[in-house]
Amino acid sequence: MSLLPPLSLRPTPAARMPEVAMLMAAGLGKRMRPLTATRPKPLVEVGGKALLDHALDRVRAAGVKRVVVNVHYLADALEAHLRRRAGDLDIVISDERDELLETGGGLAHARPLLGDAPFFVINTDNLWIDGPIDALRLLGQRWDDAAMDALLLVVPLARANCHRGRGDFHMDSAGHITRRRPGRVAPFVYTGVQLVSPRLLVDPPAGPFSTNIFWDRAIAAGRAYGVVHQGLWFDVGTPQAIPAAEAMLADG
Repeated sequence: MSLLPPLSLRPTPAARMPEVAMLMAAGLGKRMRPLTATRPKPLVEVGGKALLDHALDRVRAAGVKRVVVNVHYLADALEAHLRRRAGDLDIVISDERDELLETGGGLAHARPLLGDAPFFVINTDNLWIDGPIDALRLLGQRWDDAAMDALLLVVPLARANCHRGRGDFHMDSAGHITRRRPGRVAPFVYTGVQLVSPRLLVDPPAGPFSTNIFWDRAIAAGRAYGVVHQGLWFDVGTPQAIPAAEAMLADG
């Protein structure tokens, strides 16, 4: 299977980079215990730097100006860290202290803070190294607002470092994504990085729910796409993944 982007998804010089990103940082970090007994998962360090700081550095380098961060578990520690690291970024807190809303509910709750243009969404338990092109700029250049509600950064299953799943999506020659069927293997893994339109968040359910609800709607409408990350990616969701990721980073 060719990993070259299809013609319809190749960069367009007029593409405008998003200036807003949401960092998903409210989870309980259960898989990362015992490291998360006294600190939230986004503050766990990989390569001497907090996972949250890796994400902040990426969005800053991509030209993002406004960063929305949702908080729940050990929220005060996250807010204090963000105040120290804000720099030139406009960081806004989406407060979920009263109820953890999961990924989809967190997005819906933060919707008033995200503006009316497409924005990045980044899970803070993954780490990536850019290839020939910055991953966030790749998403921005591939974005087609007339055709897309969601554009997911995916990586081939064979290059999903520290990941133990069977893959998440299939992708056709036009970039449309479809789900892995039960009991099968899919060739692409979602990296935890996506570019979405506010249209994706219309009519959300009440309370906590997964982003899968939004994605399934977009897939059914033919408005969910993927683009292949050309660099390295690490699923840093457990303590065991940290030394493995650090060793590969050191080799690079």
